[in-house]
Amino acid sequence: MTINPYTAVGLIPEITEIQDRDDIATNLDHLYSLTRTAVALGGLDYPVRLVALPEGALQGFTDEIHDLDHATYAHTCAIALPGAESEELARWSCEFGVHIMAQAKALHPAFPDRYFNVGFVIDPTGAIVLRHYKLAPLPPMEHSLSPHDVLDRWTELYGSGPDAYWPVADTAIGRLGVMMANEASYPENARGLALSGCEIAYRTSYPLPGVASGAFDIQNRARALDNLMYVLAPNPAAYVGTDGQRVDFFGGCSTITDHAGRTVGRLDHGGVASFVTATIDLTALRQQRTTAAWTNWTKDLRTELYATLYERSIYPANLYADRPPYNHAEYREHVTVPQIELMRARGIWH
Repeated sequence: MTINPYTAVGLIPEITEIQDRDDIATNLDHLYSLTRTAVALGGLDYPVRLVALPEGALQGFTDEIHDLDHATYAHTCAIALPGAESEELARWSCEFGVHIMAQAKALHPAFPDRYFNVGFVIDPTGAIVLRHYKLAPLPPMEHSLSPHDVLDRWTELYGSGPDAYWPVADTAIGRLGVMMANEASYPENARGLALSGCEIAYRTSYPLPGVASGAFDIQNRARALDNLMYVLAPNPAAYVGTDGQRVDFFGGCSTITDHAGRTVGRLDHGGVASFVTATIDLTALRQQRTTAAWTNWTKDLRTELYATLYERSIYPANLYADRPPYNHAEYREHVTVPQIELMRARGIWH
């Protein structure tokens, strides 16, 4: 099936920190106005068919910033998927005729008193066609569960194949996947998507100092180039905390990168609500994947060799199988410091 070129939009919203689920309405109002404007202006050349909301756009980062108790946040702020908030986004998908890629801290019926960081896709009919559970929350700040933290139970529910960790939705605008924020700091997550056929990956948001140092941009371009896929990486504009203070701790650098690692859409500044756009040309991507002799790298993976790198585990699985996630200080004591010592004990680091 040939997919004509279209425009993808990455929203760059101002985020208001929530204290409970009702506060999400404030962010939804802002996001709707921004979406309406971005779809109108972004579609002047090619029609907008994909809109990406950055991580934190609905709920902010209350749990990370304030080191909240995990169960308390689950009861007061985490949402259901589907639920009232995703249904509102579904109305926008239908109204504007777009796919929406978004994120939320969300509940899971198999894990009472717990929540995950979930990237999801809504199609123009209003259906949720993809759920991805974040595999690598940002240490030590983020309190969300990873499937790896409850690995045995996750395997019982979803199996142990790539689809359990790197699902991809085959849609009318291409194959969509998620490697949000810190996930793309690890090349394996992008490769997992690529081996599932992903053509357009959602990668957002990333904070300072990782933006100012250039890490965000380097990772976005490398993950796109290595895997011949588009990477959507809009960063939020600014953050309003419960104290009323407004600050930009993201640093801008919102980009859309194409399958050759080229930045095809860019907005450097943060601080003010805006959006970034770029043309998505899947015909060119698919042609390079299927005709190149060299740069369609994935076809040449020597998997038997690479598998030897992972014969010994590094980060502990099932870390939160029987307890809630650690707070910031506990995480450093029980995870960060022991992991550094593990690398030293194995002679990997001095």
